[in-house]
Amino acid sequence: MTEAPGIPERARALDAADALAAFRERFRLPRAPNGAAAIYLCGNSLGPMPVAAEAAVRTVLEDWAGLAVGAHHAGQAPWVDFHARFAAPLARLVGAAPAEVVAMNSLTVNLHLMLASFYRPAAGRHRILIEASAFPSDRYAIVSQLRWHGRSAEESLVEVGPRAGADVLATADLIAAIERAGPSLALVLLPGVQYLTGQVLDVAALSAAARRAGAAVGWDLAHAIGNVPLALHDSGADFAAWCSYKYLCGGPGAVAGVFVHERHARERGLPRLAGWWGHDAASRFDMGPDFHAMPGAEGWQLSNPPLLALAPLAAALELFDAAGLGRLREKSLALTDFARELIERNTAGRIEIVTPAAAAEHGAQLSLRVRGGRGRRVFERLAAAGVVGDWREPDVIRLAPAPLYNRFTEVESAVRHLTVALETP
Repeated sequence: MTEAPGIPERARALDAADALAAFRERFRLPRAPNGAAAIYLCGNSLGPMPVAAEAAVRTVLEDWAGLAVGAHHAGQAPWVDFHARFAAPLARLVGAAPAEVVAMNSLTVNLHLMLASFYRPAAGRHRILIEASAFPSDRYAIVSQLRWHGRSAEESLVEVGPRAGADVLATADLIAAIERAGPSLALVLLPGVQYLTGQVLDVAALSAAARRAGAAVGWDLAHAIGNVPLALHDSGADFAAWCSYKYLCGGPGAVAGVFVHERHARERGLPRLAGWWGHDAASRFDMGPDFHAMPGAEGWQLSNPPLLALAPLAAALELFDAAGLGRLREKSLALTDFARELIERNTAGRIEIVTPAAAAEHGAQLSLRVRGGRGRRVFERLAAAGVVGDWREPDVIRLAPAPLYNRFTEVESAVRHLTVALETP
């Protein structure tokens, strides 16, 4: 790599001026194969461990050891309402009221719970619209729900892909597909950020289009929460679901979450799959035979949460609140723009950046396609050099500099390693 004059110095200056630089020390980051610090650009797949996560789990273990069942109502963090502490910080991240969100289950379980309530096919209105390149688990969930209702993907699934020769979805095409489906459309389910390309979709415009068509609308925010600004309440979306182990850094298998718009709290007769922990808290322990839902999103809970999987998320959300969403987004854009600039300057003609360039259309992730079919080899060389990204078939390397723990000097080093990998026979 022929280093442009001043680039390493510029990266160091950006790090020196970074108001969020100290947050890096609040994470445990992995090591490279040679024992040096790795350049961890894989928070879009699994966020690194917050240092405070260990103490958060230890607190639950200590209460369990010292109080056993008594820890439900006593101890350092009583378990009976442990989940409630997550409503406010999650609401801030997704742009909702605290009553509209709840931490529970895993992403795909939550999608099934939401579909049980919001996919109500009728004779003329039974179709579901998704993106043609949806994350496999989402498509599996949708198709299985269609079959559950006695329908097939051939008759009831509408899939919208990019235009010929394009990698990303066009908002106008999605809206046009929603309008064409019209009165046959029961549900729209789309990603806030497309997992392969890193494209941010227009949640407000697409939610409005779905509602105009008379369809329910939900969002998979796995790659969006903690990554890009969200305003779910104002968008009018009916529901959303997300996992917490990517940008939120809640740990492997972390407890996920859902959003349900507050207008549905006022609906009587909305069907749902019910469980004990969704029952009204005031009478839950009366053990009555009839289900009375908690108001808001909490009414979709099934069982009391797995505390050991939920505790690390508390430590992670504290970091987001301390950093502030505005500052995080500002640094995220700066990191990604810096990476894009260096990649375009040093790998011209050899790397295609699939992710859109406009700030409103991308988050932290850059999806790279190596021309000439050498992508997997280049990815493996990056990994050997200590640059941790990930590979997605058939030909995409994903690198995601995250503002809570990544540095501009790491971006500069990663692109230098990328250039070397491209030049190695």
